[in-house]
Amino acid sequence: MSLIQLVWRNVLHRRTLSILTAAAVAVTAALTVFLLLLRDGVEQGAEKGYGPFEVVIGADGSESQLALNTFYHVGAPTGNVPYSVLTGVQAEADTAAAFAMTTGDSYNGYPIVGIDPGYFQVRYGDKRLASGKLYAETGEAVVGAYAAKAAGLKVGDTFHGAHGLTEEEHHEEEGEEEHEAHESFSYKVVGILPQLHTPDDRAVFTTLDYAWAVHHNEHGENREITAVMIKPATLTGAQALKLKYDALDNVQAVFTSKAVADVVNMADKGTQAAGALTVLCVALASITLSLSLIAAANERRRDAGLLRLIGKSRSYVWATLMGEGLMLTVIGLAAGVLLGHGASGLFTDAVFGYTGIRLSAWAPAPGEGLLLAGALVLGGLATLVPALNMYRADPLQLFRS
Repeated sequence: MSLIQLVWRNVLHRRTLSILTAAAVAVTAALTVFLLLLRDGVEQGAEKGYGPFEVVIGADGSESQLALNTFYHVGAPTGNVPYSVLTGVQAEADTAAAFAMTTGDSYNGYPIVGIDPGYFQVRYGDKRLASGKLYAETGEAVVGAYAAKAAGLKVGDTFHGAHGLTEEEHHEEEGEEEHEAHESFSYKVVGILPQLHTPDDRAVFTTLDYAWAVHHNEHGENREITAVMIKPATLTGAQALKLKYDALDNVQAVFTSKAVADVVNMADKGTQAAGALTVLCVALASITLSLSLIAAANERRRDAGLLRLIGKSRSYVWATLMGEGLMLTVIGLAAGVLLGHGASGLFTDAVFGYTGIRLSAWAPAPGEGLLLAGALVLGGLATLVPALNMYRADPLQLFRS
């Protein structure tokens, strides 16, 4: 019988304890893989989320909230600013492109975003729509790929929006008059966007004036917008625009990269907190593996003594126990990596639908190789003590015991 066959036979002999030990390793590996994929998704989303728009202007409030609502369609807007802010920005020599946005309504939980259709050319270049055309008239809408699939919308469909981003908000915030205003305004789907792999996949886009039309303020003097996204002509131009518009009353101008970096840092703190739980799981898995092998060593002292008496070397006896520990570690790791990627694949749509962050569920996560190497080292260390005790023991004592 070969050494590997003997190790495998020993693992199967203590099947229940072997399964529990491998499961402890698997849970730890799965949690770590999921956290690595989540962190990578946050970082990738941060990089892709705002495109060329280095400056964003909105109402006073949280910079992070302004960036999240404007580019990731998450949370409530910080408020509104006068339409004149847009015309002022567009007239600046430091502005390469600027687009106003109106938000605050949704359809089935997917935000309705009013913005000039020229945004798509500046943001995504010459990407063609999956079907239909871009909107041109008030009430026409183009739907992101994810939102269209989830809400069952296709070209030619009509729908009514509602105030707020969730059903609960609709019921809590809408009065009877506002509810009627939204119900009386219909949207018609004229196009479906291709998959863009950005938060825009989960939004519904329409003309900038939709909010004014809903509230019958198309020609009012006090028209307001939610935010202005700016592609500056130069880096110095970005600085100049930020300083000028940040000085206006009740208006803030934000460097998008800084606001998004703050969001990523907050996410990192959450990941670090979850990482502390992972460290605890690693410690428990190592202890479980070590205790399992100590029990196995005590149980097999007679077998080890017999192996020594028939001429097997100390190294052979040591290798049987080390092999068992490493085999359990490898089995647990393989199951854990599959479980971590599988869980990511299972929840990727839910995570994207709620946060705009897309997990690359089946791509190797950064640091996954280090995880595997580190786990094997820890498995070997956890196995080392009981294996050394077996190695040092006298064969006659092993057999007599």
